[in-house]
Amino acid sequence: MRLLQRYLLAEFASPGIFALIGLTLVLMLGNLVQLADLVISKGVGIGQVARLFFYLVPYLLTFSLPMAVLVGTLLAFGRLSADNEITAMRASGVSLIRLFRPILTIGFLLSVLSIFLNDQILPKAHFASRKLLAQIGVKNPTAYLEAGTFIRAFEGYILFIYDIRNHELFNVRIYQIQGEKPTRTLVAKRGEFIPIPERNIVKLKLMDGMSDEPNPRDPTNIYKLNFQTYYLTLNLSQQIQKNQIQKKPKDMTLAELKQEAASLEASGVSAAPIRAEFHRKIALAFANFFLALIGFPLALLTHRGERSIGFALALGVFAVYYILLALGDALAIRGDLAAPLAVWFPNGLVGALGLLLIQKIARV
Repeated sequence: MRLLQRYLLAEFASPGIFALIGLTLVLMLGNLVQLADLVISKGVGIGQVARLFFYLVPYLLTFSLPMAVLVGTLLAFGRLSADNEITAMRASGVSLIRLFRPILTIGFLLSVLSIFLNDQILPKAHFASRKLLAQIGVKNPTAYLEAGTFIRAFEGYILFIYDIRNHELFNVRIYQIQGEKPTRTLVAKRGEFIPIPERNIVKLKLMDGMSDEPNPRDPTNIYKLNFQTYYLTLNLSQQIQKNQIQKKPKDMTLAELKQEAASLEASGVSAAPIRAEFHRKIALAFANFFLALIGFPLALLTHRGERSIGFALALGVFAVYYILLALGDALAIRGDLAAPLAVWFPNGLVGALGLLLIQKIARV
């Protein structure tokens, strides 16, 4: 029996490890374009970008690992079923449960490992990446900002920059909020950030533009003033430092999330988003177990050993699973459903379907 178990584990491990590496690399490629843009277009150091890339890996593993377990299960048992090896094993008196027990155990162990990943490693990596982005923003504001959007990172100002190339800004609009006074507008054809990190300020040099200036005799009246060069002192670092100090739910461990939820509820504030994140970390970790549970009967029912079919089926199952997880997460955050019910629903559904299909196959 041990020989058979080792054989099944070997059949599962080969496609599973291949899928894990391949899927992680594919997910990385989707982020490499943005990271490369930081180096090529915005002058961020390769070392800093490499650190951002490293911090991204734990997040990608939370998705690629359950997918790899599902792919490994489908391909391993799909091939065994297509070659009639499963039929031969059952004819020799080996039950389906015994056949599947090694893979189910691996799925459970990977779920326990994923809890540690989601609880300890992922929050620290996510928080470290935010702190690194903050440091990049102080030293290189153009890397922190995005063209074509309203930028509210500067206290008292709203910026809209049509184009950012390296350290140069083009077609800049700046709206200075002045409380009860009319909003002041500055428009410039070109601009340039001059970071001064040692003084915790960022100077913005505007060129070839026009500004709204109050009439000294009547401040409610505004007149236009053309300028060739104009300097603004902006405080980006203060805004970034606030983000550094305050953790977001994704930056918190399970213990921190539990403590934060209790603190909010004690103050009469709804902690639904915190509760949703708490259960999401655990539910997504156990996706390894439940996807293995449904992968086994699906492989026997499809009775196909082709890798392309296995990958396509795995992608379809995981897509449905993740859509249900995202929907449940949204309902839990809004407080429409209790977090345990909403977030754990995909696992419950997949597990129930897996058990029903295994019972159906066992009766055949």
